Amino acid sequence: MDFDLSDDQEALRHAAAALLDSRASLDRVRQAADRPDRIDRELWSHMAEQGWTGVERAEATGGLGMGFVEVAVLCEQLGRHLAPVPFIGTVLTLGALDRASSKQGPGPGPGGQADHDHRLVERMSDPEAIGAFAWSRHPGQVIAERRGEAGAGASGDSWVLSGRTDPVVFGPVADVVLVPAASAVFAVTLDAGSAPRVEPGMDLTRSLGWLELDSTPATLLGGPELCAALIDRASVAVSAEMLGAAQHVLEMTVEYAKDRVQFGRPIGSFQAVKHRCADMLVDVEGMRSAVYYAAWCIADGNPDAPAAASAAKIWCSEAAARVMASGLQVHGGIGFTWEHDLHLFVKRSQLDQVSFGDAPWHRDRLAALLRELAEAGLPVL
Repeated sequence: MDFDLSDDQEALRHAAAALLDSRASLDRVRQAADRPDRIDRELWSHMAEQGWTGVERAEATGGLGMGFVEVAVLCEQLGRHLAPVPFIGTVLTLGALDRASSKQGPGPGPGGQADHDHRLVERMSDPEAIGAFAWSRHPGQVIAERRGEAGAGASGDSWVLSGRTDPVVFGPVADVVLVPAASAVFAVTLDAGSAPRVEPGMDLTRSLGWLELDSTPATLLGGPELCAALIDRASVAVSAEMLGAAQHVLEMTVEYAKDRVQFGRPIGSFQAVKHRCADMLVDVEGMRSAVYYAAWCIADGNPDAPAAASAAKIWCSEAAARVMASGLQVHGGIGFTWEHDLHLFVKRSQLDQVSFGDAPWHRDRLAALLRELAEAGLPVL
């Protein structure tokens, strides 16, 4: 069995690295961090020109016709460069809209569900449009209420949402936000008047905001199947981003250990530092295996995809924390300062570790998935 990326996937990885090397330097990341929306609009425009947000979409709809492994390839490179762009939320939003449109039958007419779907697709048709995923850890944070005529079918009803989601990455600048509620997925359109305000956060490379919903009109996109698929895809995408950041921090740390001299010798020559760097490498390679196996499962429609996605998020969240801690330990006090690039990676990773479910949440999810298999008399491995 070949576990390597295909030639096309390798070409995509090299092309993404080349673009980001030239247009997403850490100096540019810091410049974007000083802007209210914390987006590098020029980089986002170049990514749109390359068709990155449509990497999974069919060529007939203007996409690249690739799959979720390619999404993971791009996420890894974006994490490696700390690119201040809303890629993950936008890809998730476009994927959910495409899936909802493919399952939508003939439209019920103006004002009905199909009409709403069309307007959402039109809203996201701009190559630089921004999507976000407002996931909430606790069920019941957002309440969905159907408002339609008695006897009307779901496609003829309207929905409103109330409640407060967890902080939404790039929520303050999103055009469309996906909101899970009552085991279903809804889409909410935002404008300048309804967008959440930017909250102060330790991750300076992305904007963050609480989405407050008060009988807010929403469009139903799908039920439990779409909700579970979104969790899988979001978990793997953010895990790939953590992988890229961890790989970069490992390389930064090794170079620093070669250059930093104490007691007349590079600190990398000391056994304790060698062992710490070796442990970082083991963690990074474990992250790589978990991420790409889960991405392949999703792309292939493998029934193991939910378990693989949660396993990847568990491992990557904890491994990334260890890699960042080791990087700080080797760098010493300088790594704790905002002036050093390592600190930007640490804070970005800390937000990713808790986005779309932290390790304990995914352990509970994984245990529930395996219990279903065990109760059905099926193997869990």
